[in-house]
Amino acid sequence: MARRAVEQELTRERILAVARHLFVTKGYRAISMRSIGQQLGYSHGSLYYHFKEKAELFYALVVEDFNELCLLIERVSGQAPGEGVSKLEYVMLEFIRFGLDNPHHYEIMFLTRDEEMLAYCRTEQARCLELFAAIVRQSLSGKELTDKARQNLPLSLFLAVHGFISYYIQDQVSFDEIKPAALAHVKFLACSF
Repeated sequence: MARRAVEQELTRERILAVARHLFVTKGYRAISMRSIGQQLGYSHGSLYYHFKEKAELFYALVVEDFNELCLLIERVSGQAPGEGVSKLEYVMLEFIRFGLDNPHHYEIMFLTRDEEMLAYCRTEQARCLELFAAIVRQSLSGKELTDKARQNLPLSLFLAVHGFISYYIQDQVSFDEIKPAALAHVKFLACSF
């Protein structure tokens, strides 16, 4: 009975939040189910009620984070952008906002260097990039571009936005702190084609 009470208190969301922080700050290989349990104040055995192994826990983080980002991109692409901002610029700005306002999520999703962790991220990264590319291609309809430019532009824009986030994420700044720079960046990117 006491074990069941502990399992009910220890939610999947709490485990994911603590694990995300530990994976980012200490690295995937340095973290064990035992260390996650200790951080939560529970035995590592109670984590196995929610996740069979550390890899499953990590993959759950990756899928959750990419689902959140993809839903955001889909929602934003369906909304009318603010005045003076194109739909593509709006999508890029919201992508930057997501990265800077959720640095631990973004680091796991895109800035991971560990090969084992990368294997879990690649499929989700490709899904996110394809969604972004579809929005870019839609915004390019009617513009005269070479086939090569039309093919390469989505990845180039994605990498330019990713580079912006990667540069500022290390300073631990929020989107609101650098919003003018973000706006200037996406305006520059959008006028380059």
